[in-house]
Amino acid sequence: MSFLKGDLLTRTRKLVKGLAKSEPIWLKAMEHAPPATFPRADGKVKRISLPEDVYIKKFFQKHPDSKHKDAIKICGFDPPPARIFGLRVLDLKEQGVSEEEAMAVADMEYRAEKKAKKKAYSRLKQIARLQGKKPPPNPYPSAIKEIQAEERKYVRDRFFNPKILEIVQKLKEEKAAEAQDRFRGGGW
Repeated sequence: MSFLKGDLLTRTRKLVKGLAKSEPIWLKAMEHAPPATFPRADGKVKRISLPEDVYIKKFFQKHPDSKHKDAIKICGFDPPPARIFGLRVLDLKEQGVSEEEAMAVADMEYRAEKKAKKKAYSRLKQIARLQGKKPPPNPYPSAIKEIQAEERKYVRDRFFNPKILEIVQKLKEEKAAEAQDRFRGGGW
């Protein structure tokens, strides 16, 4: 489909020339002052890659559940654990450690940090129970649990919000009226 190639001006000229479209009013003005064209680099966008990307890929192969539990927070300042892992491996390699050892050390640090976070939260819960208080929310929740916590208020809202209950009632009435019309009409 060669008529699809080119910019708006070229395509419109082809359609007018082939009598597929009547000449638009703006075509002559656009031919006198065509829009600016920007150069393109072979039409291909280069993939951005960072030196630690190789190790991030290896991290996710080793810890696939981390994609869901340690999600990237777009508006956060802390880098995700996978990026910290990759940067730590690069840092250790610069210090002269072999790649396998660097990955083992970075993995051990990741596991230790994860274990420390779990232990800290369990200690918080234990202190709250001893004081007879409700346990605090997890300061290190998984991404799935964070999303569920955000959505929980909307899920509960559908049962108690008067506006939503009114909409549901109208839908039920419409459905009942439609069923009654079908019954009177003798079928579908």
